[in-house]
Amino acid sequence: MSTPATTPAALGQQQRVVLGRSSAISSSHPLITTEGARVLAAGGNAIDASLAMAAVAWTVLPGQCGIGGDAFAIVREPDGRVWTVGGSGYGPDGGTPDFYRERGHTAIPLTGPLSVTVPGAAAAHAVLARHGRWDLGTAWASGIRLAREGFACTDKNRADITERRAPLAADPSTAACFLPDGDVPAVGRLLHQRDLADTLEVLADDPLSFYRGELAERSLAFLTKGGAPFAGGEWEAMAELTEEAAISADYGGLTVHQTPLPSAGWMVLQQAGLLDGMLGGLDLLGPDACALLAGAARAAFDDRFAVVASDTSAWEDLLTPERLARQREGLASPPAADTRLHARIDGDTTSTVCVDDEGRAVSFIHSLAFTFGARITVPGTGVVLNNRLGRGAYLVPGHPNEVRPRRKPLHTLNAWLADDRDGLRHVGNCPGGDGQVQWNMQVLSHLVDHHLDPQTAVSLPRLTVFPGSDADVIDEPAEVRVEEGLPQATLESLRDDGHRVREVPVQRGGPGGSALAISRDPHTGVLSAGADPRMEGTAVAW
Repeated sequence: MSTPATTPAALGQQQRVVLGRSSAISSSHPLITTEGARVLAAGGNAIDASLAMAAVAWTVLPGQCGIGGDAFAIVREPDGRVWTVGGSGYGPDGGTPDFYRERGHTAIPLTGPLSVTVPGAAAAHAVLARHGRWDLGTAWASGIRLAREGFACTDKNRADITERRAPLAADPSTAACFLPDGDVPAVGRLLHQRDLADTLEVLADDPLSFYRGELAERSLAFLTKGGAPFAGGEWEAMAELTEEAAISADYGGLTVHQTPLPSAGWMVLQQAGLLDGMLGGLDLLGPDACALLAGAARAAFDDRFAVVASDTSAWEDLLTPERLARQREGLASPPAADTRLHARIDGDTTSTVCVDDEGRAVSFIHSLAFTFGARITVPGTGVVLNNRLGRGAYLVPGHPNEVRPRRKPLHTLNAWLADDRDGLRHVGNCPGGDGQVQWNMQVLSHLVDHHLDPQTAVSLPRLTVFPGSDADVIDEPAEVRVEEGLPQATLESLRDDGHRVREVPVQRGGPGGSALAISRDPHTGVLSAGADPRMEGTAVAW
């Protein structure tokens, strides 16, 4: 198939890397990848590198992530043990449905204090650091230095700030960071986050002080003054975060491991269960494969909306062989018209993947939910707060994810890896709101069913079932959004079969996520890495 120069596959040719045997890193920003490589070269392991890359990302991609957001990770140790960290926070203790309705809300606000959950990133870093070689002060040193000394504003930074100038300007502490002199910064201008640097230096000594002590008190005072019904106990509870077992399912002879609830990892496993054995003999960009991928994604979103809550085991019943067999019937058919509430696929997130020379693999993903989260900053701290409650909690009476006191909303973030009895085979992730679980499944299929190298797998055109099932609800007809580069014959066939298809352009920094992947050849041990050309992704292996 020929592809025009604007397709992800063509862009990916510019980033193909020479492969090596020992270590590999992939991220969505050159400075982040460089930091990970520096840490591994200096003797840190993959966990140290992931923590260090996160701190750099907080500075150079401030719209996508921050210590005021959430973080998830999945880790495979050299001995084969797989474990996860789910750094997402609780909603407020006073956050009953009536609390919001009495204030005139029909949905949880998407910005401001009422949209915030307790940030989970600091707790996740505390758990991960127990398994690293370095203390957090050492791991975060480069990120702290960049925040204090400044970093050059990129096209991505400028675009993020420009698109959200009004809400950023409305909060003085946020405006001071990202609208210096009251204006959108030019590309190349140094941006400083000195208050954030000071905060990170304190948290490096004790990351759990985010949830108890002066910083917690300042955050609580700021949020409660803005009307958020936090009591304090939901913050203290986050200090008890511990590692968890992964959830797993078979696909293509491999075991795929995912992050558990409130992560959306189960949705990837459900799609894998529906599609296992069905895609390998098909043209990976042909109409039959695309229809099956779209059908599996839509099934997962329908089930999420209907039955899955962040704190129940309902998802397990969806992955039974009997249920999957029934759901597989008619999987490629277009959806019937419906009137249920839908969600926009939106959000802004970034991630990293890393494998060290001992074979330890880490997939790490973190986010503020929407770009710049709630668009508010705790005064004097540099901590931009997330809007995860507005993103993931509902005000639909009786809904499985109706907002509830001290409840974690459902998350879009997830991280995955795949192995077999011979060891690690693949590790990856992909930011992008409700697109994440769909694009992760597509990349996984490219790697497992079609044995593609990681760079090709993350660069190929992708499709997206829209809408998903987030709490930012609208009522729009279901459609399949496809990126430029899919064969026109595929689009025509899907339309002939009754699918509503919309073609969307491919552009750097645009929609489509930023998929990352590292693969290990089971025969030679050689590692290969790929980074999505849709962002400023960079992958290295040596």
